[in-house]
Parts: sequence; C-alpha cells; structure tokens
Amino acid sequence: MRMYDLIVKKKNGGELTREEIAWFVRGVCSGEIPDAQTAALLMAICLKGMGEREASDLTQEMLASGKTADLSAIPGKKADKHSTGGVGDSTTPVVAAVVAACGLKVAKMSGRALGHTGGTVDKFESMPGFRSDLSPREFADVVNRVGAAVIAQTGELCPADKKLYALRDLTGTIDNVALIASSIMSKKLASGADVIMLDVKYGSGAFIKKPENALELADLMVRIGERAGRSVGAVVTSMDVPLGRAVGNLLEMYEAADLLCGKGEPDKRLVCRTLASGMLSLAGMGTREACGEMIDRAVASGRAFEKLCEMIRAQGGDPAMLEEPGRRVYAPCRREIRADGDCRGYLTRMDTEKIGITAGILGEARKRPEDKVDYTAGILIAKKTGDPVKPGDLLCELHTSDSSALDEAERLYREALTFGGEPPRVPPILYAAVGPNGSVSRF
Repeated sequence: MRMYDLIVKKKNGGELTREEIAWFVRGVCSGEIPDAQTAALLMAICLKGMGEREASDLTQEMLASGKTADLSAIPGKKADKHSTGGVGDSTTPVVAAVVAACGLKVAKMSGRALGHTGGTVDKFESMPGFRSDLSPREFADVVNRVGAAVIAQTGELCPADKKLYALRDLTGTIDNVALIASSIMSKKLASGADVIMLDVKYGSGAFIKKPENALELADLMVRIGERAGRSVGAVVTSMDVPLGRAVGNLLEMYEAADLLCGKGEPDKRLVCRTLASGMLSLAGMGTREACGEMIDRAVASGRAFEKLCEMIRAQGGDPAMLEEPGRRVYAPCRREIRADGDCRGYLTRMDTEKIGITAGILGEARKRPEDKVDYTAGILIAKKTGDPVKPGDLLCELHTSDSSALDEAERLYREALTFGGEPPRVPPILYAAVGPNGSVSRF
C-alpha cells in the first residue's frame, strides 16, 4: 500500500477498507508514515467524511494499537460513563456513587483537565491523600469491595489516538464527528466496561456548538460501541450555561456532596439522575423510570453519599471535608464580582467557554502537563442565564491562591456575561437520548 493512494482515495470521496485503515494506524504508530501525509489524510476525512463502518474500523484499529484493561477479576457487569467535557461538569462523583449504591459496579478510567474543561481525576485528587494511580489488582479490589473506583488513564491505552490527536490539534481537524467518535470510543472500549453511558455536550462551553451535531456524534458512538458488543447509551445535554453553581475541583466536590445529600442545583441533579438511570437500565436493572426511583431511594436513605465517602477512603483519600461542611477548605484569596450600573434587566447569555478559561486563570487547570493544580481555585456562580439582575447584585465569587490572577479573571468573567432588558430563552438542559440500536428520544 501507499499512503499517497489512501489520501487521494479519501479526497475523492472513497471509502477506506478495514485493511487500509489497519495499515494506516500501524504506520502512524511505527512512525513509518510522515506527519505531513497523516495530516493530509485527516484533512481529507474532515472534508469528505467517514461512514459508520469506517469509523468503527478506525476505532477497533486504534484500540488494537495498545493494551486493554483486564477487568476479569471483577465479577458481574461493569459500568463506565464519559462526558465530552464541560464547565462545572462534576457528574462522575455523583453518578458513580449513586450507581454503586444501587448495586452496579463502576470501573472508571478518567482524564485530567483539557483546555477550558475540568478533569475528573483532578476533582477526586482534591481530596487529601486520594490515589488515582492504583495498580490493576488494587483497582479490582476497590471495585469489588466498594462498588466503584476512579483511576487515571494510562499511556498504554490506544497510543494511536494520542499521536493522531496531537496532529489533529495542530492541523484544525479536531471537529470531525467520525474522528471524535473513534478517539473517545477507542479509549472507552479499552477501559473494559460492559456498559458505557455517554454524556455528549453542546453549546458555548462545549467542543460541539450545535445540538444536532452533538446528537449525530452520540448516535455514531452508540453504534460503534454496539458493533463492539457493548451496551451503550448516550444523553445529549446543554453546556450553554455552566452546570450547577460551582466551577473548580474542590468547589465541585462540595457541590457533588450536597447533591448526594438531596441539595444542590436542579440542573446538575437532573443530568446526574438521567445518566445514572440510563446506566442502570442499560445493565438490565429495570426501566429508566424504575431505575430513577431506585436512585431517589439511594439518595434519600443516605446510601449514595456514604458510598462516595467509602470510595474516597478506599483509594487513600480523606472525605472529612465532605462529611463535615464546617471543615471545608476554601481559597485564601477571594473576590466578589458585582453587577455595575449598566447591568439591568436580565442576564441573557453566558459565554461558558470564557468562564472555564477564567477558572483556569485562577489556577483550576494546567497550562503545561507538569503544572500543579490549585485545588481551591474556581468560581461560585450567583447569577445564571435567565436570572434578573440589578446594579450591586452578586454575579459570582472568584477563588484562588494567587491574588495576582484576580484582575485578569474578573475582566474575563465580566466579558463572558451579556445583559438585556428582556428575559432570554434558556434551552432545556436535556436535549435527547440515544438508546439501543440508535433509537432516539427527545426530552
């Protein structure tokens, strides 16, 4: 085979065979294919697209490029969830605890902060002593004893994805549905779970801006997972507004604890309940409605919150700050942002991506992989899209350990907000769900 021929074939709208895709992925991993030719094929894929079969073949070949997690030491069905990324998106601590409290094991490999979106591992590591680097034996032991564990992804899973993603990032070929789907699903399949629940975000704070494109991605990922023999479902949710009121690692863990105690923001509670009930239903534990009632009982009884604390302890962490609100730690430098004289009427729009970047400036995320995260950094949001506003009202509170970051963070946060005299139309948090065989239901 020649890479030249594959590029021309795709440029002219042709379909790549499984053999051609396998040869391409092997060449990328070995370094035999020059980056320039790989980038050319990626651009051709972005311009001409990939069919479901091609995307599934690419996923399988990327999966085969590295190791896969062996979860055979964990009996029964194992579940996982994945979010395509958002701001204030701390659903995993809630969903993992609730699902485990209902009797379904959660074996989850998660990533760290990426761009303006937070990372699940960083949130858990904000708990003092928490270990995300468990050995396979320790991981299986925690899942078997507690019912859930969250560990950091290793570089041994899907090395082809790492190489392709780096080139996609440099060449403007990130936003292609087939390439996104194969990137996500290769890692999810490599993680070894039987049941996979996907939370596909759209809006100003997501990588995908339009709901119809998010639904297309969700449908493709479900079909790829089913071709691989897994039970997969997806929910398409809005990220035009930050989820909940907290943005930042410790702040989001506090909010997760509040949700598991029956408090917290309705939008985040609804998303968590929908994802958790979908996971339980995919595992054969009942209808979505019956599983939702099971979740409500687990929260009302306190079992779900106890499960989160048990999970943190089992991985070496101390959940005292969650168990006793009086012991919660906050950043030493805080600033209230209040509405000025021009802010009258309603908050009509939030640029959620800018708000995520603001949290990063405060120290919530890394600029370089070796950077340390300020776990106390973040934002507590007081006003969200649709809320009435008058001069002097509290808009948010910025938290950081670096006082020099506050001025730039305030400027950017204010830029992220738009005000107007008429109440805006706020899109519902839930857009659609994709079930078995690509069945779509609208909320």
